[in-house]
Amino acid sequence: MSRIRKQSEYEKTFAFHFFRWLGGEKDAFVGNMEMKPQKEYVEEEATIEERMKDRQQVIAEVYDSSHNRELLFFNKLYKCFSIVFCIAIVALLVLTVSYLPSVGGADKPTNNLVSETYITDGLKDTGAVNIVTGMILSYRAFDTFGETNVLFIATCCVMIMLMVDEDKIHLNKESNDRGFEPKNDMILQIVATLLVPIVFLFGIYIILNGHLSPGGGFSGGAMIGAGMILYVAAFGFEKTERFFNEKVYKCVKVTALICYGCIVTYYFLTGANGLPSQIPLGEAGKILSGGITLPINIFVGSEVACTMYAFYALFRRGGL
Repeated sequence: MSRIRKQSEYEKTFAFHFFRWLGGEKDAFVGNMEMKPQKEYVEEEATIEERMKDRQQVIAEVYDSSHNRELLFFNKLYKCFSIVFCIAIVALLVLTVSYLPSVGGADKPTNNLVSETYITDGLKDTGAVNIVTGMILSYRAFDTFGETNVLFIATCCVMIMLMVDEDKIHLNKESNDRGFEPKNDMILQIVATLLVPIVFLFGIYIILNGHLSPGGGFSGGAMIGAGMILYVAAFGFEKTERFFNEKVYKCVKVTALICYGCIVTYYFLTGANGLPSQIPLGEAGKILSGGITLPINIFVGSEVACTMYAFYALFRRGGL
């Protein structure tokens, strides 16, 4: 009959040490071997110079471009083929251009029924004196709506990649906002005080007058966005957030996109089913005219201005 050993006696047996090592509780070599940290290998300068000399000798003998016949032949063949290829491309382009119709010719592809309709019936159908604006925002309103959605999706993607937690922005406001720029630059602030109102007014003028003259939502929105960026660069985000913060940005951007979609849907439903549109076209030459062109210009301008400001704010500090 076996007897129970004391713990002190059992710890001296081979079985105790073996199972302890097997279970990973103790490494048999720790404490039993002399462990010294390895010194960093420092190569002598003579060895480095000798190795570099050998490398230069190998390059000079193996890659000798001045005496290697195969390499010289390849270089000449490469230059000849490059010249022949360029001449062939130029000849192909010249041949293609020679088949194009003459400028202003009746058989020119641009002189078709579509362009003729835009010119002759554009003012009657859209109420916009500016043919380009009437075409983009009325006849091709769905295409422009897709471009506006592209701006919205681009902003969302930039937010996903660069958006920083709002708490971190407030904790490190000074370093994130104006850490790498002069604080309270008097010259910049004076210039911004004079130019920002003018830029805003001119951008609003371009948007509201887009159906009567060159301009529209895209150019006017870019003008307003540039004015907002100038204001932020001069006075910082703290003052800008008094009238344009994240809540205002989301409200303006989403509302503009939804309203644009509703107007375009209404326009397409009435046009596709031959129903009369209840939105008056107005008189050409007046601001409150142009049918759906004026509100769409406003919504597109709001979308572009918000997108420009969002890109600048996200790349600068990671938040709006």
